Amino acid sequence: MSRTLTTSTTSSTATRRNKAAPSTTPPGEPRRVGYLYLLPALLVYGVFLLFPLLHSGWLSLYEWDGLSVGTWAGLDNYVGIFTEEGALASFGHVGVLVVFFAVIPVCIGLVLATALHRIRVRGLPFFRTSLFLPQVIAMVVVAVAWQQIYAPDGALNEALRFIGLDGITRTWLGDSGTALFAVGAVGTWVQTGLVVVLMLGGIGKISDELFDAARLDGAGVVWEFRAVILPALRKEIGVALTLTVIAALRTFDLVYMMTPQGGPGGSTTVPSYEVYYQAFRAGEVGSAAAIGVVITLLAFGITFLITRITGRER
Repeated sequence: MSRTLTTSTTSSTATRRNKAAPSTTPPGEPRRVGYLYLLPALLVYGVFLLFPLLHSGWLSLYEWDGLSVGTWAGLDNYVGIFTEEGALASFGHVGVLVVFFAVIPVCIGLVLATALHRIRVRGLPFFRTSLFLPQVIAMVVVAVAWQQIYAPDGALNEALRFIGLDGITRTWLGDSGTALFAVGAVGTWVQTGLVVVLMLGGIGKISDELFDAARLDGAGVVWEFRAVILPALRKEIGVALTLTVIAALRTFDLVYMMTPQGGPGGSTTVPSYEVYYQAFRAGEVGSAAAIGVVITLLAFGITFLITRITGRER
């Protein structure tokens, strides 16, 4: 009788201990169930991004006009990018646009955002909206508007004549020496607002105690910028550079609308325009696909480099 009671008591105690013991199974659904939730998005991503990219890589290995049967070309289309003067020059032109679309807007955006934050301007939301406005306007509309500004009798030349600088006036988009820089200036105008908004958001997350401590130590505007603002905006700078560099690499609408046929003497041809020209005018779909693949790889490489540099913890 006593043995039975002892055994029953021991069993009930062990049962309570098992119930009270913490479970080693992680909370939530198993990992394989989580992948099922991601499956629809992965399917859309694969169908509309990965498959076209892989298909373009396959087409780049053929010499094909888009209609007849293609012939195997191997890497000849890629060799042609670096040996043909026009294709190689287009990558040089896009390098210039990267400066106008990315480097200059980031520098201007940092200065403007710092000034707006330090001065405490009234109506800051209005300034943010005004600066960001070019981002929400269709690029075709932007191109047409600036084409009118750059016209021989446009607002830019009229302003120069008004202040007595008639000698500087010219056909900005019709001159091979200024056409690319004129297109780049439009890119600077478009991208600066995006950078300012990103930087203002980043500065707003910096603790006021850091600014107060720097000012108590006698830091001026420049030192406060170098010691407090710039280190805190590393990730925002990385995001801004990534977005603006990609915008420069895929620029097509500005070039096509502002300087038809790639500008005077091909001075504004860029890789995206070369893709259009080779595929739809020259009938070289394989060459167009090869240029597209190179643009994609270049974008991936630059994005990875920017992420590595700006993502490091100091």
